[in-house]
Amino acid sequence: MSRKREHEAEKENSERWLLTYSDLITLLMIFFVVLYSMSKVDAERFQAIAESLNKALGGGTPARIEMATSPVGPSLFQSGTPSSTTTVPGKGTDPSNTVNADQETDGENKYAGQGNTDAENMSIKGIKAKLDKFAADNGIQAKLVSSMEERGLVVSIQETLLFASGSAKIDLRAQEILQSISTVLASAPNQIRVEGHTDNLPIHTAQFPSNWELSVIRATNVVQILQHEGIAPGRLSAAGYGEYRPIASNDTSEGHDRNRRIDLIILRSKYDVTEPQQTPISAPLAPAMKATP
Repeated sequence: MSRKREHEAEKENSERWLLTYSDLITLLMIFFVVLYSMSKVDAERFQAIAESLNKALGGGTPARIEMATSPVGPSLFQSGTPSSTTTVPGKGTDPSNTVNADQETDGENKYAGQGNTDAENMSIKGIKAKLDKFAADNGIQAKLVSSMEERGLVVSIQETLLFASGSAKIDLRAQEILQSISTVLASAPNQIRVEGHTDNLPIHTAQFPSNWELSVIRATNVVQILQHEGIAPGRLSAAGYGEYRPIASNDTSEGHDRNRRIDLIILRSKYDVTEPQQTPISAPLAPAMKATP
């Protein structure tokens, strides 16, 4: 009897490896299911969640998370490929004259796949083309410059096109320029932020105690012109940065000229989540009817 029991015990122990094997197969299956689910994240929802979390945690700017596209949809895993270059027409084959392919397409490919639709990219690209043509036709392409950034289209207007030095008054010629710009901007529903910038030369007058006031009032005056020309006020906002967001060195007069500017930012729609939401105003209550005796 004892030999029979020992034989049965040995038989049972020899099959215990199947439990370990089945557990391992189950874990592998769960691991690949998780990987598959991560590779099919909804890009727009994921970007919105990331930006909301960043804002809630005190981040100054929305989080930027690169999303790569694949045949099955957006993926968190981005494959690296060598950036292609192209030669600028009319500049020969000198390697110094080659530019990145992203620059040839005005940066559209650079910011694709980050929650931006093709329709919005085409709309912003069309606005840029119209403004560039307007600047070239009027010979002001050096003072009215548009560029693509991650946040949207930035239209930078130098001070001399809009204001006299140390002034926030918009003259007739400046109003005509802003009128033409507003006609182009009215075609898109995007939010528009007007930013005022100055150089680092101090100002201290009764109207403008510092560059802060000068930059803010200039931006506000531009907003009023855009609103007067038909852009919905709910799309507009104004900000003043004074001398603290330069784009060139303040050590030269050319740098001063570049830093004294008004920037019109046509924000991409994904940044709507960081803008204050409009709260509908409830209708006033009707007066209560007085009961007749």
